[in-house]
Amino acid sequence: MERLNRQPVAEATGQAADLFAGIKRAVGMVPNAYAGIGSNSPAALQIVLATTEALGKGALSKKEIEAIKLAISGAVDCDYCLAAHSLAGKKVGIPVDDVIALREGRDSADAHLNAIATFARTVFTSRGTVPAEVVDAVKEAGYSDQQITETLLAIADITFTNLYNRVNDTVVDFPKI
Repeated sequence: MERLNRQPVAEATGQAADLFAGIKRAVGMVPNAYAGIGSNSPAALQIVLATTEALGKGALSKKEIEAIKLAISGAVDCDYCLAAHSLAGKKVGIPVDDVIALREGRDSADAHLNAIATFARTVFTSRGTVPAEVVDAVKEAGYSDQQITETLLAIADITFTNLYNRVNDTVVDFPKI
């Protein structure tokens, strides 16, 4: 049972209603996580959506962003984000076996995705203090300083939603992989 307020999407007003309408137009529904965040803080939801949009216009591919989000969600075992990003990962072309491997912190069949997922997991689990060798390894795998910086943003983005969903115990409304 969810622990924080979540008003029905149809009853939302003001900024929350506007954000929910945009989400519904884009994806056909308002996921429970977004409904909960927006019900409690439209400003927080606006930042989440803006961050997601900014990442989509950056140097990381959609597959790389989803690999990062799967790696971090797996590290915290957020059932909501694991379900959501497993579906998103499949939609951007990550094979199911690779989605599972990335979630579990194992190597997928894609060495390039493994490098960014490993880097993200290391940054997250080390609280940001990483040895120079870790940064060197992700650069040697072909990632630029821009991509590394955007990886940090993707980690911040998924960490917020992981935290929200873990605190709230958000009801999963995505299929399990």
